[in-house]
Amino acid sequence: MAAPMVEERSWSGSEMDSTTISANNSESDSKHEEVADFIVQFVHKEIGSDLKALGKVSGMLDKLKAENAALEKQVLTASSSVPLRVAAALDTAEKCRFDLESLLQRERVLSNTLQQHLQGAQTWADRLGQTLGQLDTMEKHLKYLQCLARIEELSDSIQQCLMTSSTWEAVSAIGTLANLDMSLEESGCSHLQAFLRETLSFWHKIIKDRLAGDFEDVLTQLHWPSISPPTPSLSPPANAQELNSQLELLVSQLLALQTSDDLISEKDPPSRLGLSQSLPLSLPIKIMLVPLSKRFRYHFTGNRQTNSLNKPEWYLTQILMWMGNNSNFMEEKIQPILDHSKANINAKVELCRGLLSLAQEKLALDASRLLYDDALFCHLVDEVLQFEKELRTTHTYPSILPGALHILLEEAVFQKWLSVEKKMALEKVDAMLSAEGAWTSQYRDITDMDELKAPDCAETFMTLLLVITDRYRSLPSPQAQLSFLALQRELVDDFRIRLTQVMKEESWNPLGVRYCAILNAANYISAVLSDWGDNVFFLQLQQAAVALGDEVLGPLGPTETGRLASLEGSLFDELLGLLERLRGDMMGRLLDAVMRDVREKTQVYIRDRWLSLPSQCDQATMSLSSSACPMMLCLRDHLLQLQQLLSLHLFQMFWQGLAERLDLFLYQELILYNHFNEGGAAQLQFDMTRNLFPLFGHYCKRPENFFKHVKEACIILTLNVGAALLLQDLLREAEEIIALESQQPSPEAALNELGVFRLTPYDVSILVGLRASWPAQ
Repeated sequence: MAAPMVEERSWSGSEMDSTTISANNSESDSKHEEVADFIVQFVHKEIGSDLKALGKVSGMLDKLKAENAALEKQVLTASSSVPLRVAAALDTAEKCRFDLESLLQRERVLSNTLQQHLQGAQTWADRLGQTLGQLDTMEKHLKYLQCLARIEELSDSIQQCLMTSSTWEAVSAIGTLANLDMSLEESGCSHLQAFLRETLSFWHKIIKDRLAGDFEDVLTQLHWPSISPPTPSLSPPANAQELNSQLELLVSQLLALQTSDDLISEKDPPSRLGLSQSLPLSLPIKIMLVPLSKRFRYHFTGNRQTNSLNKPEWYLTQILMWMGNNSNFMEEKIQPILDHSKANINAKVELCRGLLSLAQEKLALDASRLLYDDALFCHLVDEVLQFEKELRTTHTYPSILPGALHILLEEAVFQKWLSVEKKMALEKVDAMLSAEGAWTSQYRDITDMDELKAPDCAETFMTLLLVITDRYRSLPSPQAQLSFLALQRELVDDFRIRLTQVMKEESWNPLGVRYCAILNAANYISAVLSDWGDNVFFLQLQQAAVALGDEVLGPLGPTETGRLASLEGSLFDELLGLLERLRGDMMGRLLDAVMRDVREKTQVYIRDRWLSLPSQCDQATMSLSSSACPMMLCLRDHLLQLQQLLSLHLFQMFWQGLAERLDLFLYQELILYNHFNEGGAAQLQFDMTRNLFPLFGHYCKRPENFFKHVKEACIILTLNVGAALLLQDLLREAEEIIALESQQPSPEAALNELGVFRLTPYDVSILVGLRASWPAQ
């Protein structure tokens, strides 16, 4: 059994060998064929198809052999040098590996030695760290004791200075204590700092009280404060020069106590209303305000009759009077001392700040008590606004400092202000719309001032909005101003809705006085809002609205935000669009009413005998068609009536719209509806050019430009017969060869020469067909 297996295996092996040999032979044959093809192509490329040039083949063969030999030499040279370079690289790598192992061994030895050394030195390091910690603690204790000694030294020095009346030295020591206090703020030594602050407060109070007593005595002799307006007859004291010297000395010493006074004031609890100044008042001014503060609290707190919730003007006026009465003293007596001491302080502003703090505290208390009384709250707001205006203008109080209006911006007070403002405005709108003369203009008898012809209700409403603008214009917060602007926009939209409601009630009589007054009102409000859109104040609010986003005015789309940011639109665009829609709707109703009347009066004129009227040469003089008289009278009456009732801009829109509608009406209903002989065409032209057009000539120089259909139709209808025939032939030929090029003039050019620009050649061909005066053919 084994022998056949061996034979089979050997047979299969021989079969595989033969298959492989045949495959190899086929591959070699294909390669030979490729080489042969390449040689043929190469020879053909180098020699070409010229058989006489075959002698060059031997030369090409020698050249190729030389190149082949050169390449073999290069390969042999490279193959012989590569092993040498590889061997050298291997030797270098082996050497580097040996050096690296040696370095690693040395590193391990050094690391072990270092670890052993560190373990041995750790005990010494711990002992040294403990010793250094003790030294650090001792140094802190020493500094602590030195600080205590310094405090005691300064305290003793202050005591000695006070005993010897060396006030300047005592003030200087107080300043050193204050600087030491500030240097201990981040030390964490709370007990030491508390001891220092108590010591500072103790000596500061003693020195301050002594200086304040002397300062008040000097001020009294200098007639401070001035409760009533200063009188020029009041003679200065005999020792005025000595008093001025004492005043300068005391003010300078008090200024030197400012730092310590500010530190001690930090511990004072804030006022119950949280109305602390952004910067503390200077110490001399604070002492000077003491008598005025006592007088203010005496009169305007407690159960005094002068402390009345319904009379905020009493204490606000008193504050303004004190500012005015004492400003000269501050500028003439105190400001030079402050300038000499190089203190960056404005004495008059400091006086206003101090007095204003009294008014702020009183206002905040009263405002919280008046949140549920609308009348008294409104009165308080009015007085605060007036007080703020006087403060900023008369007393030139800087705008960067908070005034009385900041009290009104507290959330509860501000929301109450907005709600009351809206409530009062809506009540006034109700009253003005129900008034007897609401829809008449107060300037109706004054021609020069009555171009807009705004009814009294619209003018009063815009005045109301203007007053609201004046009230919130000076608010220091753009967000608060935008809240009021949102209220104004809401009021305008509400008034527009009311106008729409009244308009619908009057829509049965669009030509009536009230209907036209409503139209004038919408136009007037639109004109005022357009002017406001270009006002600098509202442009600033527009930029603030873009910056704040939808925080106040609601979501603004990216398109609207972009238009507002680029000043292409205004904050009133939405309202202007709604008012424009109302105005357009009302103007359309008005024109419809007039056109209905005109249509009714024109029916006889339309059906006149245009085909049988006598020619112009048969009449002595041309006159208006009798059937056109009702239409002309109707137009004249309506134009005169509406000129008196509508504003100049609205009346211009009206007569232009009427002219446009009348032009199409006469063209479509009269001209295209009839046929005309020569007399009828001449009569129509006379009626239009000598009667209808002059009716509108009172309002423009060339009224015929608003009746282009009628004017051009009259031109075509009154052409002489020859010109009409030529025009008819031209139009007919143009229709026949419309798709071909022609050297003849185009119909449009011919019509333009006749003065026809609006009508198309098709329209003209229809009009030519309406002519009845053609020669017999």
